[in-house]
Amino acid sequence: MSGRKQKRQIRPGKGPEPHNGRGMSKTDHFPDKLLAWFAVHGRHDLPWQRSPNPYRVWISEIMLQQTQVETVRPYFERWMARFPDVDSLAGAGVDEVLHLWSGLGYYARARNLHRAAHIIRDEPGGRFPQTLDAVMALPGIGRSTAGAILALSMNQRHAILDGNVKRVLSRFHAVGGWPGKKTVENELWSLAELHTPTHDVAAYTQAIMDLGATLCTRTRPRCEACPLRADCLARQAGTQAAFPARRPKKARPLKATVMAIFLDGDGKVLLHKRPPSGIWGGLWSLPEFSTAADLREHLETSGIVDPQMETWPVMAHGFTHYQLAITPTVVRLQTLSDKIADDRAVRWIDPSAPPAMGLAAPVSKLLDQMVQASVA
Repeated sequence: MSGRKQKRQIRPGKGPEPHNGRGMSKTDHFPDKLLAWFAVHGRHDLPWQRSPNPYRVWISEIMLQQTQVETVRPYFERWMARFPDVDSLAGAGVDEVLHLWSGLGYYARARNLHRAAHIIRDEPGGRFPQTLDAVMALPGIGRSTAGAILALSMNQRHAILDGNVKRVLSRFHAVGGWPGKKTVENELWSLAELHTPTHDVAAYTQAIMDLGATLCTRTRPRCEACPLRADCLARQAGTQAAFPARRPKKARPLKATVMAIFLDGDGKVLLHKRPPSGIWGGLWSLPEFSTAADLREHLETSGIVDPQMETWPVMAHGFTHYQLAITPTVVRLQTLSDKIADDRAVRWIDPSAPPAMGLAAPVSKLLDQMVQASVA
């Protein structure tokens, strides 16, 4: 045997090896303590926990991405009432899908659900995939989401690493650095694999998510009630607030747009459908212009003479990467022109009774304001 040290290997499901400076002892009690806590204090009445088949768990996991449980509950219930299975989702039009998603944000999630439903339905047998790689091949599903779906619905052993789990593991093992950094993420994945048991995987998966959501919260963690408190390195050092490290601050640029509320003589509003990709992809929105001058130029080239225009206060809307300042401008049209639509897919709708269609959140607010203004 050579004098070189052999690299120690971590084998998922076999428990951690002797202490390595990250809070791991010879016997890994992490999952057992977590499961015992979950049996008494965990959440067992969530809507998607009833009949947790792969489809229901899949929908819930996508909805829960960057969205709180209490926000998701009513959306999930409405979704299941209309789309109880893959076939009903695949058979629906994208407008109806986006309509039921309206308000949850990150609309690419809904479009990906619709696309994935078509893929699943058209596969031989029409069954939800049964392996991690096959689930990850579906649109909009990454490693953690795929693992959660298979663990929660089929009790398959797969580690997960959502935001709650990252926070729990970062604090327990005092893993420094922003989890979005690849080296830090890789270390957290190794730890997630290490602690995931070979038994009661579904319960463990829900347990570690629940712990992060209810006790190991970003601010004011309730360490005194945590089943892992005795071995948590961050708690021992009193540095809970330092883990996980925050994303490096970067100023979000400010962008501006003018949203035109074109009103015909009957009080109907013109909406157009946005391109399938990008911000508010596939949703119905108000026509946008870079500046008020661009709007006036558009009206002139469309043959609209002396329109009545009213500018409303600026509305702020935040996206992940930038802030958007929206200037709503009501344009009352005495005469209509085919050119006003700018050759786009358009609909004139009654703002007091909009049809079932996906609407961008600011557009819904502006339509409500229009209704309120007309009643006042």
